[in-house]
Amino acid sequence: MLLTLPNLITLARLCAVPATIWLILQHRLDTAFLVFVGAGISDGIDGWLARVRNARSALGAILDPVADKALLVSVYVALAGIGVLPDWLAILVVFRDVVIVGGILVLWVLGQPPAIKPLLVSKLNTALQIGLAALALLLAGFRLAADGLLDLMICAVALSTLASGAAYVTAALRRPWSTPGAGS
Repeated sequence: MLLTLPNLITLARLCAVPATIWLILQHRLDTAFLVFVGAGISDGIDGWLARVRNARSALGAILDPVADKALLVSVYVALAGIGVLPDWLAILVVFRDVVIVGGILVLWVLGQPPAIKPLLVSKLNTALQIGLAALALLLAGFRLAADGLLDLMICAVALSTLASGAAYVTAALRRPWSTPGAGS
């Protein structure tokens, strides 16, 4: 069944992406912060419901990370676009995801489908990216000051993004390769 409650919540989160970006571009960062936090809460709720109601699905397994990445990457690009976050950081965040997705596609084309499992450094990176996006929206949206904290988070996200990207590339290069059609 495709339209489970967790999948509907995930679809709603995906639909929140354009609204969040529009709010950021309209400099309504206070409301964008609230929508971003709501999206984060919905991510926890849909995962919990999927486990508790035994409503896990193949669609949900694909849609959930897509919704998360769409929101996070879009928020970084929009915040960089209006000068709240540095543009180089948004480029780094987007580039890491492009390298990972591109690498997965290349492996599939080469007949080497990867076993996709998040690395610990990647989970840390995602947590830091979410934290920085929320912090930037909170500070800018409600005109609060915590420049030292914001700068520290920017550095932490940059370092964890580089480490996570490097870890995925290293893991892909170290994996055993098989020749397509060998043994036939």
